[in-house]
Amino acid sequence: MDIISLPVEIDHKKIDGKFRLVSIAAQRAKELSLGGKPKIATKSKKVTTIAIEEAVEDKLLFITGEEARIAREKASKYDYRRLLEESKKIGASEDLTELEKDLKVYLHEKENLDKKAFEELFGGKKEIESDEPEE
Repeated sequence: MDIISLPVEIDHKKIDGKFRLVSIAAQRAKELSLGGKPKIATKSKKVTTIAIEEAVEDKLLFITGEEARIAREKASKYDYRRLLEESKKIGASEDLTELEKDLKVYLHEKENLDKKAFEELFGGKKEIESDEPEE
């Protein structure tokens, strides 16, 4: 399927109308845009086209009726933006701790190199004692 041409042939036993197809494809396109992997082999590059193809080929699972209403109510209880921000903070703190570890290693190595260089410059030499008496 190179280009989606309308009207798309859908199985009315699975998908009861165009609105349902659009709704399913929109949700799937959102998943794909957030990094989901396509469930079909396709030449299409657009996430919307891939989502429609997956829906038409019956590769997507979805719920309708009372089940869908209950799922929507449960989903509305979650604050997805807050959850996303928290997951970003957790990821950032993990990255920060890795950065801190790398920085500590770098500073430790630098300190050792500085000590080594100092010893090479001044380690073999002793202060020259003067023969003159102190006053």
